[in-house]
Amino acid sequence: MKSPLKFQHGMVAPLVALFVGVVGFPLVYAAYLSVTDYKLTDRGAPAVVGADNYLATFADGSFWHAFGTTALYVVVAVGFELVIGLAIALALQKQRWARDLTRSMLLAPMFITPIAVGLTFRFLLNDQLGAIPAMLRTIGVDYDFFGPGRALYTLAFIDVWQWTPFMVLLLLAGLESIPKEPLDAARVDGAGGLYVLRRVILPLLAPVLVVAILLRSLDAMKVFEYVFATTRGGPGTETETLQYFIYQTGIQFFRLGSASSMAFVVLILVLAVIVIAFRRMERTRRAGAR
Repeated sequence: MKSPLKFQHGMVAPLVALFVGVVGFPLVYAAYLSVTDYKLTDRGAPAVVGADNYLATFADGSFWHAFGTTALYVVVAVGFELVIGLAIALALQKQRWARDLTRSMLLAPMFITPIAVGLTFRFLLNDQLGAIPAMLRTIGVDYDFFGPGRALYTLAFIDVWQWTPFMVLLLLAGLESIPKEPLDAARVDGAGGLYVLRRVILPLLAPVLVVAILLRSLDAMKVFEYVFATTRGGPGTETETLQYFIYQTGIQFFRLGSASSMAFVVLILVLAVIVIAFRRMERTRRAGAR
């Protein structure tokens, strides 16, 4: 008879093998490419260049421009999703009828593939053929959603439309897990709704807020489909995000070695953000426990 430990290892082994095959090998191979000058057009073996690709990435102004564009996109999109999501979650918490129907309809945008959402808004917001600009022109408003200075915010709006339900889902779960005693005590003391929100609900909801913001920020940093389906980085390089810039470098310009190094730089930056966020969460938790 097999020991429980061997049985557990046997059950986990297929998952580990799948992880190594699907995630481990591509990651290791990308790490190898990142220290070579490999190009898709080369037929011979790539030459190892060491850290040259990484040094070139850190010195590349276009890379940091794409980084700044992505950071602005994340701040705008996640900021609006947080505010709108919290407002909707507070409203849904008080809903007494048709709760299941409302929540299922609200979550519908999450289940549409991002590329389909991008293509849909590309035609809805097109300055010449789009239905929304045409309706705006009937009331005397001529607005180019994908024009200079506006395109990035339009992409952020598309992200808000699709992923605010995810924020609502997390925040609603957090609100429903808040104990009732502090809320009842505040109301008995005569506290108003805004005071209860600021002084009671938000502090108790802080761990959920941090997780929600972190998850959405990490996911928003990967934005590619909206850019690919709508602006292709334009006008100019105004909507050239990190993922699209890496795609251009590796696929359009065939420089897979440079693209791999850029991807690993982004990975390191993301891991640094995650570590800092979780350390602050741990400090906050310990301070609250005291």
